[in-house]
Amino acid sequence: MKGTRGLLARAAIIAATTFWGVPAAIAAGTLTLGMSAADIPSSKGAPDQGAEGIRWMGFTIYDSLVYWDLNQEDTIPDIVPQLAEKYYPNPENNKEWIFELRRGVKFHDGSNFNADAVIWNIEKLIKEGAPQYDLQQRRAVIWRMPGIKTWRKIDDYKVAIGDDGPNAQMLHQVIYMHISSPAHWKKVGGWEAFAKKPSGTGPFKVEEIVPRERAVLVRNEKYWDEKRKPKLDKVILRPMPEASSRVAAILSGQANFIEAPPPDAIARLKSSNIVVKTNPYPHVWPYVLRQAGENTPLKDVRVRRALNLAINRDAIVELLGGLAAPAKGHVLPVSPWFGNPSFKIRYDPEEAKKLLKEAGYGPDKPLNLTFMISPSGSGQMQPLPMNELVQQQLAKVGVRLEFIVTEWQALRAQRSKGPLDSSARNIHALNNSFGTYDPYTAFERFFGCKRLPPAGLNWSGVCDEKIEALIDKVNATLVQAEQDKILREIHEYVVNQAYWLWVVHDVNPRAYRPEVKGFKQAKSWYQDLTQIYIGK
Repeated sequence: MKGTRGLLARAAIIAATTFWGVPAAIAAGTLTLGMSAADIPSSKGAPDQGAEGIRWMGFTIYDSLVYWDLNQEDTIPDIVPQLAEKYYPNPENNKEWIFELRRGVKFHDGSNFNADAVIWNIEKLIKEGAPQYDLQQRRAVIWRMPGIKTWRKIDDYKVAIGDDGPNAQMLHQVIYMHISSPAHWKKVGGWEAFAKKPSGTGPFKVEEIVPRERAVLVRNEKYWDEKRKPKLDKVILRPMPEASSRVAAILSGQANFIEAPPPDAIARLKSSNIVVKTNPYPHVWPYVLRQAGENTPLKDVRVRRALNLAINRDAIVELLGGLAAPAKGHVLPVSPWFGNPSFKIRYDPEEAKKLLKEAGYGPDKPLNLTFMISPSGSGQMQPLPMNELVQQQLAKVGVRLEFIVTEWQALRAQRSKGPLDSSARNIHALNNSFGTYDPYTAFERFFGCKRLPPAGLNWSGVCDEKIEALIDKVNATLVQAEQDKILREIHEYVVNQAYWLWVVHDVNPRAYRPEVKGFKQAKSWYQDLTQIYIGK
């Protein structure tokens, strides 16, 4: 993937650059955005509600040490400087990365951004006993940054952040640490008050938050990055978990931008002169198969392979009106990490029946499974009709599938408890979509033995010595070509073991009214609203 190729190969100082040649414009109009989330994401700095929370209540209000070049549509976004102007491995200690901070940046409350603010924000997530330590923020984001083990201030505008050993993935982890204002937190008296009127350094400021109804963001007139000063006057975020509600809102003009339009509404939207935009990106819609603990037949690789062979992915793509691509593995087939797995993921129900018979299942002993699913949520596509079709397909090979349908946040809460928690005993899989952008988010957090929740998202409970050794090699490898070779080996092994049930890749559909101008849909789960304006 382009994102880290040059970066890790050079392992050198990266200076801040201007990557958008778009002149600043006068703020214009209001964007009313229909989210698929059921509530307004947490506003303290580490949003809940998954990637959608980070998209709209993370990178809007806050900045991180690094960012992505999201305002382009052609390539998987590269990491670029943000609050850190330069970053590089410490030449005197290969366990650390040095971050040289941008000067002159102000929080929304007017206080200064500096090294003390970075240290304070690390400790709000990691240092139990620190006055600002916040368990909710920790739970929301700590699994994204397990490599942050040490931190120290070098001077007022330079910090060092380190791991227990060399960590080539550090930038992909600190990007999720949004920097909240320590001065504002102290002034208002804690996180509860802070959440009502948060303060970051981001391009938008919070004007109002009404739980389950709306969040109103306004342009930060004093934003430090002239190229990313918002062109909009205002963004209104509205929770609309039901796809039909989002469609009705955009057709009536109550919203002018919505997430995840349903396939059966695409023709109607287009006929109403509404733009429907897609752009494939590193994202997979799978079932995370529990293999740890008791009461799971999914410890048997024959069963896991049978499930993968029982799914007619082309039928699911057809159900989605073409708004998906069949999964042949954990990453996209065009990824440099795909390799050549010997187990070919395909639709082969007869082979699925054969494998189930070998594992001891058949007409007299059907395989009974229970999957936890959600009716909506960040990146979940159209989960109810998709799951119903999967249920029908599995029934054809003798698998009786039942669902526990729960709200998106409740599913995420179950995920954070891990496969060995007693509440997981009667759940065989979670239906949770994920991004697969970098080596940590694609592999380590899901299949690393050290990444059982809450340290990661290894809800499967996979603990494999071969994967562990390969992950260690990746984290110590700064040369991208060598890293890609190791990642191909990981992917081949994970697919051959059929550790998950992979279904489709998302193509990121969004819809907006014709007056919405300037939006560039990145090949990413994250998007940038700063260049949007409302025209005629």
